[in-house]
Amino acid sequence: MNTADLAMSRFEHTTARWGRATMGAVLMVSLAAPLILLAVGDFDITFSQLLTAYLAVAAVYLVLAMVEPITYFPILGQAAMYQAFMIGNIANKLLPAAIVAQNRLNVRPGSRKGDLVAVMAICGAAVVHIVSLLLFVGVLGTWLLSVVPEPVIEIAQLYILPAILGAVVVQAVVTVRQARSTGFALVMSLLVILVLVPLAPAIGPFGIALAVLLTVLASWFFRGPAGPHEEDGDAAGDRPVVPGAAESAESGEHRPPRS
Repeated sequence: MNTADLAMSRFEHTTARWGRATMGAVLMVSLAAPLILLAVGDFDITFSQLLTAYLAVAAVYLVLAMVEPITYFPILGQAAMYQAFMIGNIANKLLPAAIVAQNRLNVRPGSRKGDLVAVMAICGAAVVHIVSLLLFVGVLGTWLLSVVPEPVIEIAQLYILPAILGAVVVQAVVTVRQARSTGFALVMSLLVILVLVPLAPAIGPFGIALAVLLTVLASWFFRGPAGPHEEDGDAAGDRPVVPGAAESAESGEHRPPRS
């Protein structure tokens, strides 16, 4: 193991240890407020009501909680995943920042350099977000709402999220360059939205998870044969991203698995 592999292994081990600790602490703090209110307040809430409310939310968001880590990990890497889920707004802020940074620096998502670039990109996105909130919400928020015409605000609320997510999808397709997997994702998404959900509306809340699962299965079973130079992802461009594969192939060194 060379010096770079050893340093990256220590970095991933450290981020995994502190990532689990900090996310566990944040979870406890998040749960503390409602638990304290239930303990000292007179809200007359029964356990069955809590369970019903939890199941109603989990029916939608529990699926996303399982799908999102699998979806984001190949691009963000281990350390940036802890950052992203601690900060939030992954799909519309942090993931685009990581993709753009990796594209501008010409590093492959899932590689050692790609993971480090994603960490730095998320740090930059978080700083810009906090400064923007302080300036445009904390200082100028009320004044901006008073001078911006109401129709403009309504149009922005209607189209801003689709515009951001559309740009993220295009940037991801261009950056990752996995034409075959992209085609499978498009076909499976249309299959779920236009065929499966109308036939069985009950699977609607699980549509995203189902589309991701079908895309993964299709990409795996219909993957092309590996050529002599495809281990680093340069030959076909549509093979699944293997963390560290590009740099391991170039250096001839074996990179240790993620901890």
